Amino acid sequence: MKIEKIQVLKGPNIWSTYRKKLIQMRLNLEELEHQPTNKIEGFYERLAQLLPSLQTHRCSPGVPGGFFMRVKEGTWMGHVIEHIALEIQTLAGMNTGYGRTRETKEKGIYNVVFNYEEEKLGVFAAEAAVKIAEALISSLPYDLEEDIRQLKKIREQTRLGPSTGSLVEEAIARDIPWIRLNNQSLVQLGYGKNQMRIRATMTERTSSIAVDLASNKEETKRLLDEQAIPVAKGITITSKEGVYEAIKKVGFPLVFKPLDGNHGRGATINVKTVEEALDAFEHAALVSRRVIVERFITGYDFRVLVVDHKMVAAALRVPAHVTGDGVSNINQLIDQTNSDPRRGYGHEKVLTEIIIDRDLLDLLHKRSYTLESVPAAGEQVFLKSTANLSTGGTSVDVTDMVHPQNVFFCERISRITGLDICGIDIMAQNLTEPLTENGGVVLEVNAAPG
Repeated sequence: MKIEKIQVLKGPNIWSTYRKKLIQMRLNLEELEHQPTNKIEGFYERLAQLLPSLQTHRCSPGVPGGFFMRVKEGTWMGHVIEHIALEIQTLAGMNTGYGRTRETKEKGIYNVVFNYEEEKLGVFAAEAAVKIAEALISSLPYDLEEDIRQLKKIREQTRLGPSTGSLVEEAIARDIPWIRLNNQSLVQLGYGKNQMRIRATMTERTSSIAVDLASNKEETKRLLDEQAIPVAKGITITSKEGVYEAIKKVGFPLVFKPLDGNHGRGATINVKTVEEALDAFEHAALVSRRVIVERFITGYDFRVLVVDHKMVAAALRVPAHVTGDGVSNINQLIDQTNSDPRRGYGHEKVLTEIIIDRDLLDLLHKRSYTLESVPAAGEQVFLKSTANLSTGGTSVDVTDMVHPQNVFFCERISRITGLDICGIDIMAQNLTEPLTENGGVVLEVNAAPG
């Protein structure tokens, strides 16, 4: 059996009137042209054992288990490979299900066709499906889980980010055509004079100067402070010597974060000792040469979304955490939380798995906990210093609870920075009272908010 050619179809094609993203694999069955599946001893049993989820494939009989019925009766290997390619993509979390296998004019050569979400994933699935079939034919062991891991890894590397993906899904729902213009998140919506290009939540109308400004947390904070927007007190440092200066000028407790970081990478909160401060500086310096040191403000983490200088949404962001049951240790509680079907690897689902990393272990250490500690029933243990969804956090909609003065502040911030779309991070006890009354502060302004 040999793959002669793999084509990636991206537009109108002979196979489907509305499915444009298809893999077309030209497959030479060679000697297997004379060996349908019912003539290969033990093939059905090995296939059912390796991929029992193929039971859901209806195939031409139109009932669950229909594909397995075809395998028992005898079908050609190209047909089997089509279903394997679809199923391993499904097991990796992709929405696929369309396939066709047709013999060409040349005896023993078939076109195996199936849909894909991302080009590299489709090609990988085609090649892997052939390898799986060959292993099953020869009764050899096969590491299917490794293929699934690779598919997930490729998907996270190549798929559109969550923000861009959501916008594209909405465009599809509105029958707006779209084209991906590069391997990242640059997308064109529409054609001709009505086209619009976006990258994540930045549009072609977004000012590059405004984006540069938002990327520089120190400059943004200075600009907002000059316009009477409450911000956290702090300084920027570039060396360990600067740590001592920050302690003297700002005072404990402190927050350390990279000047141009994002997604909470390199950030450490509630730093209370010199040793912790030096360690936090080194952690932040891995992300950026310049590190912001601010006064640690207690309160809740809010994200406000402003579009076209109008506030459209606000959310309370809750850091990744577990709740004790008096029996399970923290490691087990993390596993239980990650088993939630809404959580997944990277951005594959609504919520993200909680990863055990330095930040998590440091927070546990500050509470004299380890992964083996057993929290009391009902005790909430926070596991991350930031409330980003990408680090396992959750969010609660509080749009209708924002005080009019805070709405005014946020809309004014978007005009001060010049961002047509921005995410404003606020630390406060609540948003129902003006920030000027409850001591809340603006932490940062984000271009392309997720």
